[in-house]
Amino acid sequence: MADPHVAKTLVLIPARMASTRLPGKPLADIAGLPMIVQVAKRATEANVGRVVVAVDDQQVFDAVKAAGFEVVMTGDHHQSGSDRIYEALTKVDPKGEIEVIVNVQGDLPTIDADTIRAALRPLADPAVDIATLTVEIEDEEDKTKPSVVKVIGSPLSETRLRALYFTRVTAPYGNGPLYHHIGLYTYRRASLERFVSLAPSTLEKREALEQLRALEAGMRIDVEIVKTVPLGVDTPADLEKARAILSAQQG
Repeated sequence: MADPHVAKTLVLIPARMASTRLPGKPLADIAGLPMIVQVAKRATEANVGRVVVAVDDQQVFDAVKAAGFEVVMTGDHHQSGSDRIYEALTKVDPKGEIEVIVNVQGDLPTIDADTIRAALRPLADPAVDIATLTVEIEDEEDKTKPSVVKVIGSPLSETRLRALYFTRVTAPYGNGPLYHHIGLYTYRRASLERFVSLAPSTLEKREALEQLRALEAGMRIDVEIVKTVPLGVDTPADLEKARAILSAQQG
């Protein structure tokens, strides 16, 4: 018998061609497949629900379709990945049957299935609107890098925080762990609908972190603590790392 939770869960993978640091990023070859197809394969391996890639470019659309994955065309005007996945949701599920949306970024070709599944666990609590992931920072340099977003949260268990704030500075102050936010989200459908209806918030614009819009609106975000940060491909060096990882796995 099919799992009813899987039937009501949709994994959406937004893919944008307009990358300044790595032009044509979704189509970059990694171990014989375009990067976006590798991400779709990882999402399928997680086996949490239907997988759809949301694209804004015909070349990417054709590549995903040729690889046998479901794909939907979205506009090229979106300011954020959340807006893109909401448009995709309305196109692929017009009857509103999907209850949970998993947003897996299209530049995570080596992400493992367990990490994707971990992002769904906080939604077992009906009070949680949005769930995401984090990992404890071990590298001293990462503690001060603005590019490493920190989660400030109140511990709920050994593996979960309730998010109070997200920031690019070193925080919180004092002794104790610091946590690196991983930008993979799960939303209840109503939460995503509410989120995209909100205007960008004051702190969101100041920190350049859109998840602060949800917190400023009083939405609850819980954060699952995982062991490792998945490799995000943003530069040519990242691309070579991803190629080495997946080539070794296939070898």
